[in-house]
Amino acid sequence: MPRGPLQTRPFLGPGGIAGSRGPLPPPPAGLLCPRPARASCLGENRKAPGSAEHSMEDSPARSASPSGLTYAVAASQVVGLAVITLTGAWMGQYRGGIAWDGSKLQFNAHPLCMVIGMVFLQGDALLVYRVFRHESKRSTKILHGLLHALALVIALVGLIAVFQFHKKQSIPDMYSLHSWCGILAFGFYFVQWLLGWSFFLFPGASFSLRSRYKPQHVFFGAALLILSVATALLGILEVLLFNIKETYSSFAPEGVLANTLGLLLVAFGAIVGYILTREEWQRPPLAEEMALSMDFKTLTEEGSPTSPQ
Repeated sequence: MPRGPLQTRPFLGPGGIAGSRGPLPPPPAGLLCPRPARASCLGENRKAPGSAEHSMEDSPARSASPSGLTYAVAASQVVGLAVITLTGAWMGQYRGGIAWDGSKLQFNAHPLCMVIGMVFLQGDALLVYRVFRHESKRSTKILHGLLHALALVIALVGLIAVFQFHKKQSIPDMYSLHSWCGILAFGFYFVQWLLGWSFFLFPGASFSLRSRYKPQHVFFGAALLILSVATALLGILEVLLFNIKETYSSFAPEGVLANTLGLLLVAFGAIVGYILTREEWQRPPLAEEMALSMDFKTLTEEGSPTSPQ
């Protein structure tokens, strides 16, 4: 309610003459502001900047995964596991299984290892930044690098298997388009992994250098997955032509199974590529990451804040 002029209380001066002693003292705070609401009236319940409650109320809440992302990732995993299962069934049902004895059974380890490493695990490593959207950036980077490292190890086992098989069977190496694309994919994949660890996980690279390299790293990551899928398709065709050339055109069951495997490989690459190219599905930077990024840029590009400019 509006306040009127200051009230005064009368008093009797000398000789009974009324006078004014001055303004009344202000009433206690509890009279103007009831006790239950006193804190809000006086501003005592305001959250201090930087407190936990303040940050929870003022900072945007961590949102759930964008609409459709969960289903797309689930579809990629279903298709990827189907690719591995179908490759193993092909090698077991029609090629006699897998063994490490220098025979054709050792060769069968090659397609299975390459599909697991260079296709499925490589694709999953690319999806890490879409799936783990709210974990710390460093933890996500480490998981991304470890999945790529596991893919490299499994793919290396596949390469050793085929080279040893060729040597024991006196078969020439590196003459087909499949072998050329395969060795290029593996070689560039290894270089890409080394550069990624050097630029993004070790503290030697400057902020500007990381920023310039990041688009190339993202592009070559997607390009290597495409090259790996294409190489796998060439390998499927090569195995079919070497083993069932006479019956392939009559829709032999092995040929139908291998063709289905090829379609699933294309589907896996397409789903992963679709997820990677949706801008609204990219991993949002956390507030602490943006602050650390600005501090890192200041320290590396402009010198220490306390140093003379």
